[in-house]
Amino acid sequence: SNPVPLSNPVPLSNPVPLSNPVPLSNPVPLSNPVPLSNPVPLTNLASYTNPNQMPINYVQPAMYPPHSAASLPVNTHPNVPQMPQQFVQPSSQMPMMNQSQNQQHQQPNSYVNNGSHSQMRSNVNQLTQQMENLSVVQQGYNTLWGQETIDLMQCRNILPPEKVQAPSIKLQQHFHDAVNCSPDIFRCTMTKIPETNSLLQKSRLPLGVLIHPFRDLNHLPVIQCATIVRCRACRTYINPFVYFVDSKKWKCNLCYRVNELPEEFQYDPVSKSYGDPTRRPEVKSSTIEFIAPSEYMLRPPQPAVYIFLLDTSRMAVESGYLNIVCKEISAHLDNLPGDTRTQVGVICYNSYVHFYNMAEGLTRPHEITVLDIKDMFLPCPENLVVHLNEQKALFKELLMQIPARFTNTLDNGSSLGAALQAAYKLIFATGGRITVFQTCLPNMGPGALMPREDPNDRSSSQVSHLGPATDFYKRLALDFSGQQIAVDLFVLNSQYCDLATLSGISRFSGGSIYHLPLFKAERTQQANQLSKMLARYLTRKIGFEAVMRVRCTRGMSIHTFHGNFFVRSTDLLSLPNVNPDAGFGMQLSIDESLQDAQTVCMQAALLYTSSKGERRIRVHTLCLPVSSNLSEIMFGADAQCIVGLLSKMAVDRSLHSSLTDARDAFINVCVDVLGAFRTTQNLPNGYQSHSLYAPEGLKLLPLYIHALMKHVAFRVGTSTRLDDRIYAMCEMKSLPLDQLIEHIYPNFYPLHYLNDIDNYNLETKVPTLPRLQLTAEKLDSNGVFLLDCGPVIFIYIGSNCSPNFLRNAFGVNSVLEIQDLSHELPVISTKQNEAIHAYIKMLNEEKPYAAVLNIIRDNGPYKNMFTEKLVDDRMENSLSYYEFLQHLKSNIK
Repeated sequence: SNPVPLSNPVPLSNPVPLSNPVPLSNPVPLSNPVPLSNPVPLTNLASYTNPNQMPINYVQPAMYPPHSAASLPVNTHPNVPQMPQQFVQPSSQMPMMNQSQNQQHQQPNSYVNNGSHSQMRSNVNQLTQQMENLSVVQQGYNTLWGQETIDLMQCRNILPPEKVQAPSIKLQQHFHDAVNCSPDIFRCTMTKIPETNSLLQKSRLPLGVLIHPFRDLNHLPVIQCATIVRCRACRTYINPFVYFVDSKKWKCNLCYRVNELPEEFQYDPVSKSYGDPTRRPEVKSSTIEFIAPSEYMLRPPQPAVYIFLLDTSRMAVESGYLNIVCKEISAHLDNLPGDTRTQVGVICYNSYVHFYNMAEGLTRPHEITVLDIKDMFLPCPENLVVHLNEQKALFKELLMQIPARFTNTLDNGSSLGAALQAAYKLIFATGGRITVFQTCLPNMGPGALMPREDPNDRSSSQVSHLGPATDFYKRLALDFSGQQIAVDLFVLNSQYCDLATLSGISRFSGGSIYHLPLFKAERTQQANQLSKMLARYLTRKIGFEAVMRVRCTRGMSIHTFHGNFFVRSTDLLSLPNVNPDAGFGMQLSIDESLQDAQTVCMQAALLYTSSKGERRIRVHTLCLPVSSNLSEIMFGADAQCIVGLLSKMAVDRSLHSSLTDARDAFINVCVDVLGAFRTTQNLPNGYQSHSLYAPEGLKLLPLYIHALMKHVAFRVGTSTRLDDRIYAMCEMKSLPLDQLIEHIYPNFYPLHYLNDIDNYNLETKVPTLPRLQLTAEKLDSNGVFLLDCGPVIFIYIGSNCSPNFLRNAFGVNSVLEIQDLSHELPVISTKQNEAIHAYIKMLNEEKPYAAVLNIIRDNGPYKNMFTEKLVDDRMENSLSYYEFLQHLKSNIK
C-alpha cells in the first residue's frame, strides 16, 4: 500500500538527457519500507528484457519482483532478472539492506540514448541494481511472514539442517496473550482455515487434526473445583479463547452462546483473591486437567486390573520369550500403575487353557487346566485374579515357575480365542487391561485361523489379504470395549500369524500392538528391544474407562476418525484404556461459511479414571485464524501434519480398495496441491517449463510422500512379509506424529563432525549435528554416520575412517576390529566418545523407550540394513527423489 518510491518516470517523448545523472548522494530512503501487513500484490508483474536488447527509448518499469524470487536460482531462467543469492533471516527487527547496498541505491530516472551506449548501459545497470536490492528486502518480508516460495527442482538439499518445527499460528492481536495448544499435542493440517468449503476444495489440501491427548507432560495445570465451567449449549469447556462480556458473563468460542459465570470462577487460586476472571488457570492454559466431581461418574472408579495371557506352545517356548517376559513382569510389579486395589492374574494357553489359583494360604500356585476349549468356562470362581499387595510373593513365584513348567512341551496348538474368552469372563465386572503374547497362528478352538499368505506374492504390486479372515476378533473386541477392557497384543512370531485378523482385538478395544518378527531370545538385539519395550509398557501412565470427544466451531464437523478405539456415537470415542504412546487423527469438513468468524477453535476433552482411582478430564484447545485468501492458506499448510493424516487415510484406502489405489492417491495429492499452488502465484509461462514451485510450508511434502511410498506399509516390488506390512499400517494409524515422521523419514547425522570439537563440556551442552538427506551421496568412506529410525539407531562406520577418530570414539585402531552388528558402544574417557553417548542419550529422551543400537561396518554383510533406509536414492522398482519430482512436474497441468 506504500511501496518504496522509484520516482515518477518521465514520458518517453520527453527523455531526461544522460548528462544529468542522479547524484550518488541521494539514495532511496529506507525510512518508510513497505508495511508487512500489506505485502505488494502479485497481480501485475512486468516482464524483463535484456538491457542489451532494449529499444533506444525504453523506460524500465518500476516494480517489485514476484514472491518466488527469493528461491529462484541465478542463471536458471533467461526471462527472469538475475538476483544475488542472499537470504534475510527472520528477526524481530525490520529487514534492512546492508550498508554497501544502501550506498549503491540511487534515485531511478528515465534514460535515452544520446549516442553513448556505454552511458545507457551504465544507467540500466544502475536501475537493475536498485531492483535487486528491493528484491532482497522483499525476501525479508516473505521470510518473516512465511511467504517464501521454493523451486524444488533446484533445491537438492531441501531438508533443513535442524529439526523441522511446526509452523507458527498467527492469531489476531487480542489473542496474543493466549497460549495456543502445543503442536506436540494438537496439530492441524492448516494454520489458516478456509472460510468456505469451495475455497478448501480449491486448495486441494486435506483438512484434519492429529492429537496426542494423553502425552507425558512435564507441566500440567490440575484444577479441582466444585463447578467445571462449560457452555450450556454445546458443553465446551471454558478456555483461553472465549470472550468475557463482563466479569459475570462469557461468550462461547464454539457456538457463540453467552453464559453466566459462577461466583466461584471469579476467585483466583493463585493470588487467592476475587476479581478478574481472566486470571484463572482455565483461561491461561490451552491444556488443563480437571479433577472431576461425582456427576462425571457412572459408577465408582474401577481398580487397576492386569491380566497376562502367555502363549506356551512349542514354538513359543523355543523362541525363549517366556523367560524375558516373566522376568520383566516380576521386576516391575512394584511400578505397575495402581493403588492398594490393584489386581493381577495369568492365563497360559496352548491346545488347552491353564489357570492359576493363588488363594491365600497356598505356598505355591495351583494350576487348573480346562480341556474343553470350545465351550470356555472358569474352573473356579475366585482367586484366579488376586490383589497384588496381598499375594505379590505368590504371584512372583508363579512367574518364576511358568518358563520351567513348559520347557519340554511338544504341544503345537494355540487356542488364543478361548484364552481371550476366559479372560473376558474373569474381569468383565471390573474392566481392566489384558496383555497377550502370541507367537504363532491360532489353530485351535474359537477363532482358529488358516494360513493365507503366499510367500511367492510378497513382491507383487497386487497385495491381497490385507483385511481380516473372520470378524471373530473384532466382535470379541467390541464385547471387551463395552465392559471397559482393552487388549494389548505382543506378536513375537517366527512365521505367518495373520496379524491382519488378530490386530482387530486391539484396534477396536483401544489397545496397542507390538511386533517383533523372527524373535529369538538368543539374539541380543531382539532380547534388549523386548526388555526395553516391556519396561516402558508396564510402568507408563494409564487411564481406564476413558472416552474422548472433539468439538469444533459451529460450521465445521468431524466425519472420519483414525486410531485404536470404538466410535460409540457420532463424535464420542470409547477408549477402555488410554496410554501416553497413542495418537489419533480426525478428518474435518466445512459445512457452513465461516465468513463471519475471525477464528475457529477445536477442543478435545478426554475423560478417564487414573490408576489411583480419580476421575479426571484433560482438555486441549486449539485456535486457528480464518482466511479468504487462497495464497495465505497454501502458505500456512503444515507438511508434516498433512503427511501424518494422509498416511492414516491411505491405510483405510488400502483396506477398503487396494494398495495400488492408495499409492496413486499419494501422487495425486502432490500433483493437486502443487498445481493448486501454482495457480495462486500468477507466474509467467516461462517459469513453468523446468521448475516445480512449492510454498515454504509444503516444500517437504514431496520428500515425505516419496519416502512414504517406500515404507513397509505401502511399498511394492520389494519382498515384504504380510504381517510386517500389516503392523506398519497399524503404526500409521496409531502412532503420534513425532514418532510417525521418524518412521517415515529417519534422521541422518554425520558423527565424524564430533572429531572437530574442542574443549567439549558435557555439562553445558549436547553437540549439534546437521541433518542430512537420506541419500548415499552423503556417505563418505572416511566418515561415521548415525541413522535414527525410532526404535532402532544405526551407527555406520566408513571403511577408511580415521584411526585417530576410531580410537577416540570406539577404542579400536581399525574398522576391522569392530564387531559387525554389535549393539553396545564402548565407554571411553575421550571427548568424542562422551559426545556420541550424550547425543544418543538426547535422542532417546524423546522416545517412549531407548532405541536398540546397531553398529554396522561399511562393506560388511549387514550393510544393506543401513542402506535400504536411504530412501532418497533409486531402488529396485522405485524412483529416486529427484525422479519423483520430475514425475510430479510432468503431471501438473
